[in-house]
Amino acid sequence: MHKPHPLSTIYRLLCNVGDRVVYPILPAFAKPAWNHNAGPKTVFFWAPTIKWALVGAGLADLGRPAQKLSPAQNVALFATGSIWTRYCFMIHPVNVYLASVNFFVMLTGLAQLCRIAHYRFILFKGL
Repeated sequence: MHKPHPLSTIYRLLCNVGDRVVYPILPAFAKPAWNHNAGPKTVFFWAPTIKWALVGAGLADLGRPAQKLSPAQNVALFATGSIWTRYCFMIHPVNVYLASVNFFVMLTGLAQLCRIAHYRFILFKGL
């Protein structure tokens, strides 16, 4: 017989506790999300939640001088954000939460690329 991984056991225990403790106190509009295929009991919820740190880092970079920003890194953020936003609407279950975080990853990459381009334009123009 296959022995379950210890982390799987802990995961199932946490889900059962959540079902008994959290679910009963949820408002009616939130209850369907609790058991959704992309809800908080799945990786489809937690992966995008952690990915918001990329958006936070991009927003924190707004305080850095444009000459210290990496064009390659921000092209990568813009490209992956764009590609994965589209992909999120093609997969099943459609994951709007993941699409939203990827959209904001794309926007932060684009904002930084615009700052880099503006800095280089001003630098080369000699203003």
